[in-house]
Amino acid sequence: MHPAPSVIVFTTLSGLGFGLLIWLGLGLPAVTGWVAFAFFVIAYGLAVGGLMASTFHLGRPQRAIKAFSQWRSSWLSREGICAVAALLVMGLYAAALVFLDMRIPVLGWLGALLSLGTVFTTSMIYAQLSTVPRWKTPLTPALLVSISLAGGALLAGQASAALILLPVAGVIQVLWWVRGDGAFAASGTDMASATGLGGIGSVRAFEAPHTGTNYLLRELVHQVGRKHALKLRAIALGLGFILPVLMLLVPFTHAMALFAVISHVAGIAASRWLFFAEAEHVVGLYYGKR
Repeated sequence: MHPAPSVIVFTTLSGLGFGLLIWLGLGLPAVTGWVAFAFFVIAYGLAVGGLMASTFHLGRPQRAIKAFSQWRSSWLSREGICAVAALLVMGLYAAALVFLDMRIPVLGWLGALLSLGTVFTTSMIYAQLSTVPRWKTPLTPALLVSISLAGGALLAGQASAALILLPVAGVIQVLWWVRGDGAFAASGTDMASATGLGGIGSVRAFEAPHTGTNYLLRELVHQVGRKHALKLRAIALGLGFILPVLMLLVPFTHAMALFAVISHVAGIAASRWLFFAEAEHVVGLYYGKR
């Protein structure tokens, strides 16, 4: 079993799209007219494409609108509100840049803040889950935000910023992996604590709960071999962070910049796959998968 492709697409593309919107909102690069139009088409294509991919992952996509009503308690609802607000504000900002050749700083700053908020609220959907010890850490929002800013800098052509942000994001990624590898064991969760029966003796599963798969197993319980995980981590680190930095250090060409972006996207996609494949949800204890 593997993580749903729609989740990988959503977290990868939307992070890049909103990352680019952050830089555009700050006025970097300082473009207007049809050049600005091209940048915003890329940003909106990635951001909206990622959000659309997330709706396909819902059990009932037609009910997605209901997610906006739970903003007081749900990070998913906050993410949706931030995303829509960011796209609307940045749409007005883009219209002024493209059609009026005019930059409205207040709109840009507000749009950048909302775009950053979208990435942060997305990360908190995972970081607040105590049922996935690997995710429940401040490193999770730090990782997703740093990757979004670094990828956005690449797409915005901000090489100097990317040369700083890519190594920072790479270091956070490594720290996230190192901490995550011991997170499940450190949580102290086992069959006894999960069932609450530890006080009466040793607890073990008598037999598997089901003879076939189900939603929980498809969505929450994945297993990836240690050797494969290490290989994918090396690919993610190399393509997502190291190779783009090396490409930015050579004399600039548009082709090299494009290859740097492609390499980064491929590496982050591998990182996102591992993010979900190695999640180690505690429900796996019930199914004898931990």
